[in-house]
Amino acid sequence: MTDTVLRKTIFLKAPRQMVWDYLTQPEHLAKWFHAPKGPLKAGEPLEMFGTTSGDKLIWGEVRVANAPDHLEYSFTVGPMGDAVSTVKWILTEVPGGTQLALEHSGLPQGEVAFGLTLALDKGWDDHLMQMRGHIHDD
Repeated sequence: MTDTVLRKTIFLKAPRQMVWDYLTQPEHLAKWFHAPKGPLKAGEPLEMFGTTSGDKLIWGEVRVANAPDHLEYSFTVGPMGDAVSTVKWILTEVPGGTQLALEHSGLPQGEVAFGLTLALDKGWDDHLMQMRGHIHDD
């Protein structure tokens, strides 16, 4: 059986530093994803909270934060149980803006876990479109 990996790539009409800020700064993360209490920094715990509920929804650890090129963190949500996955973001400068690539790996395997994979796949699509909307409106 092969590992399940979600991969997404979008193009944004914004400089890498601005996109980086949307990936790491609480006030920007709250616009399109979930809000941490502070900026994402390497070696620090990752805790993301629902913008309306305030409930902790995502947890892990920020492993790499090389601004404005590469962000990586471990990622767990309640439905994953004890499983820990990895989210990697790569920001590449392109003419006119930034290419943003997401890789979400280490997801639970098997037919039972496929519903979670589908939910995460749709969730990333929705969140990335929200990010695009906010970045292009700023």
